[in-house]
Amino acid sequence: MRKIGTLLLLATLAFNSCKNNSKSERFLPPSTGAVNSLMVVMDNELWKGAIGDKVREHFAARVLAVPQSEAILSLIQIPPQVFKGATTNSRSVLFVQQDTLSIAHVKSDVYATPQKVAVIKGRDYGELVANIDLLAPKAIEAFKTNEISQAQKRFKRSLNKEQDLKEEFGIQLNVPSVYSVGKHDENFVWMDRQILKGNMNIIAYSMPWNSFTTDSTFVGDIVSMRDSIGKKYIPGPDVPGKTTYMMTEKAFAPYVFPTEIGGRKAAEVRGIWEINGYPMAGPFLTYIINDKPNDRKLVLEGFIFAPSANKRDDLLELEAILKTVQFE
Repeated sequence: MRKIGTLLLLATLAFNSCKNNSKSERFLPPSTGAVNSLMVVMDNELWKGAIGDKVREHFAARVLAVPQSEAILSLIQIPPQVFKGATTNSRSVLFVQQDTLSIAHVKSDVYATPQKVAVIKGRDYGELVANIDLLAPKAIEAFKTNEISQAQKRFKRSLNKEQDLKEEFGIQLNVPSVYSVGKHDENFVWMDRQILKGNMNIIAYSMPWNSFTTDSTFVGDIVSMRDSIGKKYIPGPDVPGKTTYMMTEKAFAPYVFPTEIGGRKAAEVRGIWEINGYPMAGPFLTYIINDKPNDRKLVLEGFIFAPSANKRDDLLELEAILKTVQFE
């Protein structure tokens, strides 16, 4: 009898354990949505008014350093009563609602996975505006980080196998197989891929460790570095009587931000390139990495040539690739 009682007790514990696990481990469908799209769930009246304007001010702000105007996120607004079924699987979601409490936070994997859901509530206009201003930078960063992570997962399905970056710089990048090495010189590697209306490019080179030592001349030194590399390695179209090459656009200084990449401190640089002596231009993204173990500044850059085409999503692809850098 004692043995039977023990078995019954174990069976009951196992049943309860399975029951509890089924409650805690809820199945979530895979998230959906176009790259850099945001499902905005808010009443139509709020969307059409000043609160909607505030949402657009932040979440549809212009992408930095692109030749034509593009929003950082493509907004799709629906009222709360329509947010059900497949729409809840959107990868990026923003709730804005007037309520009896004040809330501003970002949640993960609420209805699908991977998913980021930003929730903003306020008791009146003032609280809603304040909470939108407060949460927007954090929410945008969460949406972007999620997009980059998903892009990096897609890359792994088919990676470029060429070893030029490893041989020249001792680094590994997860570069999709659609890219190929077009030029490999001493201290310079150039990879590119063709797209519908142009091409996307990745270049790598190094600078001495003591480069960029003066803060007051940092931006000017970056421009000089890029222009010298462009003149040496990246020619423009053949134009009789002219020397054409890629350089930094003269009209506007690039944007520079501190960051970390590959476990090392770095500077992120965003700007517009142009061709000296020829009417061509496009956006670039550069990382200048403090690679102290190798006594150098490692420079990784992505740039795009695609006249009259939107470039926001292509820039995100380049950023996702460059952020996979690993040092051997």
